[in-house]
Amino acid sequence: MLAALMQVIDSSIVNVALPDMMGNLGASLDEIAWVSTGYILASVIVMPMTGFLGDLFGRKRYFVGSIILFTLASFFCGAAHSLGMLIFWRIVQGLGGGALMTVSQAVLLESFPPEEAGTAMALFGLGVMVGPTIGPTLGGYIVDHAGWPWIFYINIPLGILAASMITAYVHDSAHQEKPSHIDYTGIVLLALSVSAMQYVLEHGEREDWFESRVIIELSVFAAVGWGALMWREFTTAHPVIDFRVLRHRQVWVGTLLGVVMGIGLYAMSFTLPVFLQNNLRMTAQQTGLVLLPGALATAVSMGVVGKLTNRYDARWLITIGAALFATAAWNLSQITSESGTHDFFWPLIGRGLGLGMMFVPLTTLTLTGLAPRDLPQAVGLYSFFRQIGGSFGIAGIATLVARHTAEYRSVLGEHLTSSDPQVLARVELLTRAMIARGADAGTAHQRALTMLDRMVLGQASVLAYARIYLLAAGLMLVLVPLLLLVRRPRASKAGAEHAIME
Repeated sequence: MLAALMQVIDSSIVNVALPDMMGNLGASLDEIAWVSTGYILASVIVMPMTGFLGDLFGRKRYFVGSIILFTLASFFCGAAHSLGMLIFWRIVQGLGGGALMTVSQAVLLESFPPEEAGTAMALFGLGVMVGPTIGPTLGGYIVDHAGWPWIFYINIPLGILAASMITAYVHDSAHQEKPSHIDYTGIVLLALSVSAMQYVLEHGEREDWFESRVIIELSVFAAVGWGALMWREFTTAHPVIDFRVLRHRQVWVGTLLGVVMGIGLYAMSFTLPVFLQNNLRMTAQQTGLVLLPGALATAVSMGVVGKLTNRYDARWLITIGAALFATAAWNLSQITSESGTHDFFWPLIGRGLGLGMMFVPLTTLTLTGLAPRDLPQAVGLYSFFRQIGGSFGIAGIATLVARHTAEYRSVLGEHLTSSDPQVLARVELLTRAMIARGADAGTAHQRALTMLDRMVLGQASVLAYARIYLLAAGLMLVLVPLLLLVRRPRASKAGAEHAIME
């Protein structure tokens, strides 16, 4: 769990420090964005290959090596004095970090007997779900009091501790087989197609999607690359990604559910901090404190649901969790520009409880009962597609927020006419306030109109975010009928025998 926690915190903690990095390294917004994009690209490429790489090097050796690589790269990220070096070491850090979550999950599932898989996933989920919430708060505190390099240096003692514990307590799986052939073609196709797709998702909204020739070309390249990758991996004897594990109904349905959940989850996880900071003018630390009760609710929920998953049908628990999440999202859709921190408390508590009730049972439903040989590949694919769902979610949500804001701004602007007494009164009030601050009448009037336009833009933004939260509520409810496609898994004979041997 410690290794997974390092990875998810690092993914969220860096975003808080980007403005300070821009000033320190003399970088533009587009340039500094590659500090995050480079890490995401590298980690997403590695995720589906972790099963293959674990077999190639030995899972324990690969796990420890990934932590060491992640830790060393963290040191060099903190010591970087140029943007180019920082981006390079972030890519290296991503190559190590991509394995931390998936291998941690596989190790936990194999360390517990099948009937206690819910408990294992609860332990894993604590790090995965709580990490992104405490990351911004921790990052804001570190940047304010120590400087941005320390958001990387804090990984060093954690990495040393994690590597030491894994060396002492984790053992290689008895079921892994070292591949006799390395699928270099598959690795190249994976890297190129994922890189192209991730670039499109990261930069599509900024470049107006298919109005950009680069986005069009990379989209076609990604589609062709994915087609070639699928054909290659299904026809080669030693695939780097064994898509054949999707023959298990629970895996492909669970992966589909994970994609849908990832889109809905990121719709709120991405927009809430932005809304709190841009619309309600909160600092990064204040935003983290507002989000903290929801994180604590997730931790409590996972602790309880981990035990319940061992006893009850996971599909019912997911249904209850989806209902809680959808209700919380609907409540958040009622926010206004006058909302205070207290208006977010109970919706975020409900969201946190719902997340815990969905994440643990869904992961258990997807991965429990698989043969030990298939487990690492299934974990890698499940994590990979959930991350891809999140990437699609963030890209889509960013586009929808921008477009809805423009739509609402236009609609609200149509109702602001120079003959409206309320508009005239507001402009007059703002003009007098500007004159009182020393502006002449003409300048004061112009500033008053500018302030009124900002108010309209702010209200349009609030309405756009409210619409997004309604969409998130709908996405969570889509999970429920999809659950009818999967049966409650039973531990396989191989899985039971493996549990006894462990």
